[in-house]
Parts: sequence; structure tokens; C-alpha cells
Amino acid sequence: MSDQEKIEPGDENKEIVDSETLEDEGYEGEEWLGEEDFEEEDEALIEEEVPSYVDNGDGTIGDTRNSLMWKKSDSYDEFKYGITWFEAHDYCEAMNEKKFAGFDDWRLPSFEDAKSLFSFTHTNHDKAGAEIHIDPLFDSGNGHNTWTFEEKPEYHQYAMKFNYITGNEIWEHKDNEYSHARLVRDDIKDDWEPEWRKDTKKFDR
Repeated sequence: MSDQEKIEPGDENKEIVDSETLEDEGYEGEEWLGEEDFEEEDEALIEEEVPSYVDNGDGTIGDTRNSLMWKKSDSYDEFKYGITWFEAHDYCEAMNEKKFAGFDDWRLPSFEDAKSLFSFTHTNHDKAGAEIHIDPLFDSGNGHNTWTFEEKPEYHQYAMKFNYITGNEIWEHKDNEYSHARLVRDDIKDDWEPEWRKDTKKFDR
């Protein structure tokens, strides 16, 4: 027995496994993937399969991850010019009065809502042909920014605007006429259904 194969005191009961045995059993030296690793891979796969945005075919885009519904076009498509913050609210009210796409709860986005549309992996183009970073499912040729409903604390003559070219927000005077508005609504699905419908599902086979 060579010096490398000598058994040290206390090692008599330890099982000796050489590299050839491991190779015979299919071990290739890779890190073992535990249960948590498999779960992470499954979650990533599911995430890739679910699209972030869905064209609903009625002039709206559904955001499946944030449970939001966006108007596919913005205020520039309606007016062909920029609007103030106050006019953005008027535009929102007009869409609610006509129940655009069947809904009357359209609103200006929050900062987080507006920011959620922005991604450098998305490419679209505004009215001037400049590249903006929102999903191409949205209509092209619209404005490159949007008003939000958020007002500056203690300086209520300013409201927040989000830019889809740079991904930055800015406090803009509410009378600024070079801004646009993207409308959004909360798209919470109602899981309720009548008891008779639940009973009929017993026969849906």
C-alpha cells in the first residue's frame, strides 16, 4: 500500500470512493442541482412563457404582470399636439364618459405605473421618429412622455412627467404644453362566479 493509500487512525470505517467509481456512476464533476435549483429553473421557464403585454384587440394593452390595462395610444393620437396636466385630466374624463373599451375608470398613471412600461429591451418610435423604450404592441407615432397624477409636495403647480426616451422622471409645470398622457386602469380579475356554474363544472369532462 502506498503512502497515499495509508489509512489514518480513525478512518477505518470511512468509505473510500475513487474517481473511477464516481465516473462509472455517471458523476461528471458538475455541481449538484438541488430541489431549490430545479424550482428556480421552473419559475424562470414559466416567467418566459407568460407574455408581459397582450393586445386585447379593443384598443387596449393588458399588462399581465402588474394587473394593469393601458390605452394602446396616447393623447397625441387624439389631438396631434401636446397637452397640459389639466387637459390630461380632461382627456381622461372624456374617455370615461364615452366608456372607452367598455370601462369608465381610466386614470393617469402613477410614477410606478409609468415606469413599469419602460425597458431598454423594448423599441418603439414616437411622433418624430425618435426611439422610445416601450413595448412595440403600443401604437407608434405617439408622444415620448406621459403625465402622471402625482403632484410635487408643497409645490402643487408642478406634476411628475415620465420620459420614455431616457427613462427619467421630471417635475414639470402643470401648464407645460409639450407633454402627453397615457391612460391606464387597474385590471383586477373577478374570480367570483355563481354556485350553479361551479356545479356544472363537475360535468365538464
